[in-house]
Amino acid sequence: MVSVTIEVNGAAHVLRAGRTLHDLIASLDLLGKRVAVAINREVIPSPRWPGRILKPDDRVEVVVAIGGG
Repeated sequence: MVSVTIEVNGAAHVLRAGRTLHDLIASLDLLGKRVAVAINREVIPSPRWPGRILKPDDRVEVVVAIGGG
């Protein structure tokens, strides 16, 4: 298995090569939740997640919206 190392919210994260942003969000159990995602400081809209293949050294920031009042 070929793997790549990316950074997710400041921590190293290893995943199989060829994985997409959608795959990553699913593995973090965040699908269907209100999240914002940026890769290398570029916000990636959710419709683009399935087509965005993660590359070595990508820096991913995931922000989860929490409601309340």
